[in-house]
Amino acid sequence: MAIAKAERLMNLALCLLGTRRPLSKRELRGSIEAYLEAGSDDSFNRMFERDKDDLRELGLVIETVENLDGEVGYLARRDSNRLPPITLDAEEAAALGLAAKVWQQARLAGAASGALQKLRAAGLPEDVDPYGSHGALEPHIPVHEAAFEPLMLACRDRRPVVFDYRKANAAHPGTRHVEPWALECWRGHWYLAGWDRDRGAERVFRLSRITGKVRARAGKYTAEVPDVVTVRETVAGWAGEIADRSALIRLRSGAGYPLRAKAVSVRELGDGWDELEIPYGHGLDAWLVEFGPDVVVVEPAELRADVVDRLRAVAKG
Repeated sequence: MAIAKAERLMNLALCLLGTRRPLSKRELRGSIEAYLEAGSDDSFNRMFERDKDDLRELGLVIETVENLDGEVGYLARRDSNRLPPITLDAEEAAALGLAAKVWQQARLAGAASGALQKLRAAGLPEDVDPYGSHGALEPHIPVHEAAFEPLMLACRDRRPVVFDYRKANAAHPGTRHVEPWALECWRGHWYLAGWDRDRGAERVFRLSRITGKVRARAGKYTAEVPDVVTVRETVAGWAGEIADRSALIRLRSGAGYPLRAKAVSVRELGDGWDELEIPYGHGLDAWLVEFGPDVVVVEPAELRADVVDRLRAVAKG
């Protein structure tokens, strides 16, 4: 079956590349043996549409042209399917290899591998091994959230989505209608930036707090997508990374190492507790709640109140 499909795709590609004028479906069906053997028009149409999509996925630029009689034809112009010579030095090839190896899930790993194969076909030197080992460490980007793949596809295709989202201080999730812009991994967590239709403003969502399935919706975006989506800067601001003051907290000894790494000063109190001065910015209360009973806020009073409110909301849930 695989050989038959490969032969069919090759014949279709040769027909589209070899013609000087657009070929209609009728003409293509009469020129390719596998299409002649199709049992019905519906069977042929499904086969042709799949083959056309597969060729485009492989990188072939197929044009759809309508003639004066309203008949649709297809062709692949040679000048549109010709790449200039690809010249990569060892460092650039190593970077491509690293990008291909960094993704661990099958869908993106296959896409990265396919991209490198296309570069080989376009002239990547055979003596350059982009998959070669260039260090003792092999980084990877973990993706555990089920929401990642549907959101990645929605960002790519510019499709609005709907999902249930549980805020850190909420006992139950709420429904969000979002126009997704971009995904980014920050401090081991994935975040989505997009336009929240219900709130009429840009929002950033942590994927681990999305519950249930992500559902795609039809229709166009209502808000303009920024030229540069600053997911990391937005998340940093909400997570307290952009701070203009300090907070004083008590932290159980041997716990809260991320907090200790951010601390301006640390003082041992005894009885298994330390006192830390840490930068205080918007969203710090949500982060402190994650450490549960290992953290006690001393000051400022508003931060302490926010943490207590969040803990009470979690307890009610």
